[in-house]
Amino acid sequence: MKRRNLLLGAGALAIGGTWALRPSDNGRPHSAYFASLQDTLRQAGLMRPCAVIDLDCLDHNIDVSTRALAKAGKQLRIVEKSLPSPELLSYIRDRSGSKRLMSFHLPFLIADTQNMPDADILLGKPMPVAAAAEFYAAVRGPFKAEQQLQWLIDTPERLKQYQELAAGLSLRMNINIELDVGLHRGGVTSTEMMSEMFTIISAHPEQLRFSGFMGYDPFVVMLPAVLGSREQQLDKVMAIYQSHVDLVKQKFPSLWRDDLTLNTAGSPTYALHLDERLSTELAIGTGLLKPSHYDIATLAEHKAAVFISTPVLKTTGPMQLPGLGRASQLFSAWDANQRESLFLYGGQWLADPESPQGLQINGLYGRSANQELMNISPRANVKVDDLVFLRPQQTEAVLLQFGDLIAVRGNEVIAQWPTLKG
Repeated sequence: MKRRNLLLGAGALAIGGTWALRPSDNGRPHSAYFASLQDTLRQAGLMRPCAVIDLDCLDHNIDVSTRALAKAGKQLRIVEKSLPSPELLSYIRDRSGSKRLMSFHLPFLIADTQNMPDADILLGKPMPVAAAAEFYAAVRGPFKAEQQLQWLIDTPERLKQYQELAAGLSLRMNINIELDVGLHRGGVTSTEMMSEMFTIISAHPEQLRFSGFMGYDPFVVMLPAVLGSREQQLDKVMAIYQSHVDLVKQKFPSLWRDDLTLNTAGSPTYALHLDERLSTELAIGTGLLKPSHYDIATLAEHKAAVFISTPVLKTTGPMQLPGLGRASQLFSAWDANQRESLFLYGGQWLADPESPQGLQINGLYGRSANQELMNISPRANVKVDDLVFLRPQQTEAVLLQFGDLIAVRGNEVIAQWPTLKG
């Protein structure tokens, strides 16, 4: 064979080999589930960006959680920031039978006392003492803070501030103490620090009442295996927790009560706590809706129950990048999944494309909160005024961006639930 022909043959093979590395065509139309959901939302006239709650999937997640907690002899505390709607919270309270809430934001806390005056509320993070003063100035109605509210306290200094506020208002506050069980985001870190706090509480019984501990441990399922198994990490968490329980029992026995709130976990780790016998309640919020960042082994029994739907405003064919002209065609020639360009109503949400299959964010064109560009293969057969679906990565901030939450069951929009404000 001549050298020239040999080189041409080798070049053709190289090009052919490279061409074979092109991305697969991933485009497919909506599954039956999302096609039905699209029809349901269209019939309800919801042709705008919406946060959609699938009540059948939510029911499943509530039932999985409450059955597991009941078997373990533990109570459910519903994390309100992850479910920021009074009606959504009430729905979960009714189905789960739990009146326990965990609140993280002062305006939400005040609204909780008005919307659910029978709630037992534990703060999920320490608040500046000025925020506590604002709460007492604003709270009205039948909610009884001295019986139904626990403030989370992380340092002796903050505890002293709360004691002074309580004295000035002539009331008593329930004090739940935040433990650093390994997250290292604040909280009590030593027996000396804890002893100082217990000494303050003991010295001011008219203003302060010890109500329990809170230890948050999501890192248990996030650390690399080289640092130890989940079970080993959880053992370390509970050993720290137990040391503080032992301290109050042994050195401050007058503060110990059998009805103390011993709170721990969170959605990522609640399933790991079902066998330990120290905690009395587990906090769960986001796991009841299961956004995409909660696709983890400990929540394998839970179903995705929340989606973003939004209409396609424009379809413009193969991807075109400003300034590149016809050179943009190289992208679409290489990747079939970039041969259709969709401009959406809204965008730039903290969410992952879900349906139709193959829908993808365009990282080269740039993000837009007004008309987001996404690409897809023509095989998905997406048209103007079709809906596309994304899956939120988390819920606490994302669900506040759409107005009312759209509650769907089967092929029907059941309700539109306003979100919390503030």
